[in-house]
Parts: sequence; structure tokens; C-alpha cells
Amino acid sequence: MNHRQAWDPDRYARNARFVAELGMPVVDLLAPKPGEKILDLGCGDGALTEKLVHFGCRVVGVDASAEQVRAARARGIDARVIDAHQLPFRNQFDAVFSNAALHWMRRADEVLAGVFLALKAGGRFVAECGASGNVARIEAALCAALARRGVDADPVNPWYFPTPDEYRLKLIGQGFRVVRMDVIPRPTALPGDLAGWLETFAEAFVAPLPPSQRREIFLEVQESLRGELYDGSGTWTADYVRLRFAAEKPKTP
Repeated sequence: MNHRQAWDPDRYARNARFVAELGMPVVDLLAPKPGEKILDLGCGDGALTEKLVHFGCRVVGVDASAEQVRAARARGIDARVIDAHQLPFRNQFDAVFSNAALHWMRRADEVLAGVFLALKAGGRFVAECGASGNVARIEAALCAALARRGVDADPVNPWYFPTPDEYRLKLIGQGFRVVRMDVIPRPTALPGDLAGWLETFAEAFVAPLPPSQRREIFLEVQESLRGELYDGSGTWTADYVRLRFAAEKPKTP
């Protein structure tokens, strides 16, 4: 089964604005220069893409969600609906940038092959995504709630959280030179409750179930994690772990 995650820009803004707000260290690692042509891979609603434009870069944003692309275009961004597993670009970009998107792309080898081809010789690939262990407690609770209903979570799990060694080998296998790779534990306070986060990011898990049961599962997961992820005074914290890296396409073969 292949249940796609749907993206509602308004819901995303309510429950996930922190994604762009916490993305500036990746922008700093990119060190964008005025005039550079940059591909934002998984641009979402363009909140972080907009910052690259403000640096004076020529930016193309791509995302699989037509709704998010419309939101990015409303910011004046050149955003296009494109599946990252099938990038059509060849030797066009000085850099490819991605924040909080690669872990939604389960066929990583296809994505990295497309990124490599999209870059000019000497171009750089700078990104941050979920690492192994990212939201591990939330994922385990979701899988357990589905199992209690006789649903195997593996076929509907949309997330791919690699170890640094695993992703390094994938980058090298496509021809990249890995410049830097860091694992960053980053417990993240949520703007609302955990159920709101689940509605935004875990829709694919519950897609096989009747609509009447989906909210019920999210509330059940929330209650099961109350003792671990809730501080008792209004703040829920997600157990984020991030993989941040920089790689280069060699100037010569």
C-alpha cells in the first residue's frame, strides 16, 4: 500500500512553523552567495526558501505537494510541483539545499542521483533531515496503536531516518565528496499538543483506517506518551534527532 501524506499549508503553519524557524543553521552551513542558483529540494510553503531569495540567490523550489507549491508561489517564489525521485535538472545549480524533507523520500538513491545530476561541477549539497532515532518514541507508539487494531505500520510508514554511516555511503555511492556530517539531538517544543503534530505529520500512518478512527488513534498515542513528552504545564516536546550534512560534486570526474 502507498498512502501519501497530504499537506495543508494552513495546518502546517499552525503546527509546524518551527521547522523553518529552526532551519537557519542549515542556511548558515550552505553560506549562500548573491547570484548563486540554488535548488530548494522539498521547499514546502517556501518560508525558508524566502530567506535564500533575500540573500540575493536565484532559487527554484520543488515539492511534491501542489498545495505547498501554491503557498510558496504566493510568496513570489519560483516553485514547481516535482517528485524529488525524478528530478529533471542537469548541471544547472550551484547548490542544492534541503531542510526537513529528505526523510520523506524513501528511495534515497534515486533522490541523490538526481541531486548529483542537477548540480554543476563543484556544486554543493547541504541539507538537514531526520536521523536514526528521530521521533523514535512517537513512531513506536504509533506502530503499537496500529498493531492493536491489526494494522502493520511498515507498509504505511512514510519516514526514512538513516544513520550517518548509511547516508554517507549513499552520498559517496552517487559520486559526492562528504565534507561534513553531524547528528544533532534536538528535543523540540511543539506549538500545540502532540495530537496536532500527529495530524500534520503522521496522516499516512492512519490512512488505511476509517476516518472516524484516525483522530482516536492520535489521541491514544498522545495519552500513551503524556508521561514522557509532556511537562505538565502545557508544553509537549517531540524527540527530534537531526542529520545535518554538506557534500560536494567534484569539479573533475
